[in-house]
Amino acid sequence: MLDAAVKALSQILSPPMRSILWRSIGMALVLIVVVAIGLQRLLSWLATSGEVWAEALLGPSFQTTLNVLAWIVSIAASLGIVFGAVMLMPAITSLVASFFVDDVADHVEREHYPAERPGVALPLPLAVTQGLKTASLTILVYLIVLPFVLFAGAGFIIFFIAMAWLLGREYFELAAMRFRSPQDAKAMRKDNAATVFTAGLFIAAFVSIPIVNLATPLFGMAFMVHMHKRLSGPRPELIEPSRKTRLPVA
Repeated sequence: MLDAAVKALSQILSPPMRSILWRSIGMALVLIVVVAIGLQRLLSWLATSGEVWAEALLGPSFQTTLNVLAWIVSIAASLGIVFGAVMLMPAITSLVASFFVDDVADHVEREHYPAERPGVALPLPLAVTQGLKTASLTILVYLIVLPFVLFAGAGFIIFFIAMAWLLGREYFELAAMRFRSPQDAKAMRKDNAATVFTAGLFIAAFVSIPIVNLATPLFGMAFMVHMHKRLSGPRPELIEPSRKTRLPVA
């Protein structure tokens, strides 16, 4: 597993992967900006509405106090936007990954498994649906553990473990579905649940590193391509390295 992680790390910086890396980073940054603007608008509306409501309830004599409180809330909201964007990086990168599944997997398979049958590209709607499901679950987990993150350090541990499970599941199934039906990919993931979860810890650790985590879609996908190959064992469907056409999935 460590060897697979090292190979994935080395490959995401290789020349063939750089264009994918920049596209992936660009999409992630756009989504981060959209999320940040959405959070800012929501929190500003809540602060303004709350101030108007409190002033109507308490009267004009509390206007100065309410203005100071609104100023404090706006600062806290700004910090919350930054914190929220960082904590939601697993969700953002999960969605981004669904658009680059096959680009990354193709490079890994060509470099490390040239004698084996290449995987079949996933239909984009299927990959995006998988990414949206994981992103939605990530946001749900974030909202559930948020009180624990704010008031107890255990929240970060809970969030990290949940991310390891969610990200390990998503990236492994995306890698497996290039060779198997969605049902078979899910069954294989369940049969190797402990291994997939342990691999997910590597991805969760990667996505926890600021700035570096923008490359999570490449690392996670490349890593799980290797893990799927190793868990699949020797494959009989070897092809000649010179063949460029794909064989249909049985």
